[in-house]
Amino acid sequence: MNLQEMLPFLIPLVIVQLALLGFTLWHVLTHRNYKRGNRALWLIVVIVGMEFIGPILYFILGKEDA
Repeated sequence: MNLQEMLPFLIPLVIVQLALLGFTLWHVLTHRNYKRGNRALWLIVVIVGMEFIGPILYFILGKEDA
C-alpha cells in the first residue's frame, strides 16, 4: 500500500483527532475542577498524548461531572 491509497482513511482520522484535541484543550482551559490532578497536569497529558490517548484519558479520569 502506498500513501495515495491510504489517504481516504487517514484524512477523516486526522480530522477527528484534531477536533477531539481542540475540544479537550478548550475543556481543560475553561474548567477549574478536576477529579484527579490539576490544570497543568492535564494540559501535559493531553498535549503529550495527543494521539487520542491523552484526550480520552482526560474525559475518563480527569473531567469533573458537573
